[in-house]
Amino acid sequence: QLYPVEYGGGSAQAGGSLTLSCEVSGHTYLSNCLGWFRQAPGKEREGVAAINTDGSRTYYADSVKGRFTMSQENANVKNMVYLQMTNLKPEDTAMYYCAADWRGGTWSTRGAWIYWGQGTQVTVSS
Repeated sequence: QLYPVEYGGGSAQAGGSLTLSCEVSGHTYLSNCLGWFRQAPGKEREGVAAINTDGSRTYYADSVKGRFTMSQENANVKNMVYLQMTNLKPEDTAMYYCAADWRGGTWSTRGAWIYWGQGTQVTVSS
């Protein structure tokens, strides 16, 4: 069992920056990967970024490439990840969720992940 907890949501102006954190407790040695998803009102939950267990590979949605960066605290600390968000746009407004334990398939698919945090709200104003 894994327990992701998100931190760092808030409000920003368009063009601004925010950094989200996710701490995962529980049996972290079981974790395959960690990811970030977001869900805007009335929309499906979509994958934003993911990172593999040793931090050697990251994956990004096209909509955030070049603006968002996902990282781990270090390769040996698998329970803390970050999402640095720059050049924010109003369309980035959503509830952001941390996901743990990718069990295969397309990383950006909600059903590919086992454990979820409660989410943190990000609001970007124009």
